[in-house]
Amino acid sequence: MLAMVGFVGVSTPACADSAKIKKVLWFYVDKEGRQSLSPSLFDRDAYQAELRGDPTKRSGLRFDVQWSAPPGANLILRVEMRGAIGATNTTATVQGRLKKSGPFSRWTKLKLSDEEYRKLGEVVAWRATLHQGDLQVAEHKSFLW
Repeated sequence: MLAMVGFVGVSTPACADSAKIKKVLWFYVDKEGRQSLSPSLFDRDAYQAELRGDPTKRSGLRFDVQWSAPPGANLILRVEMRGAIGATNTTATVQGRLKKSGPFSRWTKLKLSDEEYRKLGEVVAWRATLHQGDLQVAEHKSFLW
């Protein structure tokens, strides 16, 4: 019986236990593709407040995701969004392939294009997930998801 339990444990992907999404930051992007006018975090926050206040200056969304996984892991990072245009609920998804190399966590940027952003409207909630094949191995989501 004990040998069978050990065998079942070996059959799960190694990545499933150690892949993590550590942090997700999302930003409005202006018509020139910038989320900030300078490298300063203070300026970034001020510019994001300006973009929040004036939707005509926006040209999309960018999600910066910090993740970690075992070296050599082949993963897919997917960010799903729920939005609203008036009383209409909308959704959007962006994803990218990841190849882990080295021992430290990585940051990956995924951008929602202007056209897709216009279809999404205002972001209400989001969820970032890591997938290895068909298996979801990590998740990080907003409070309203």
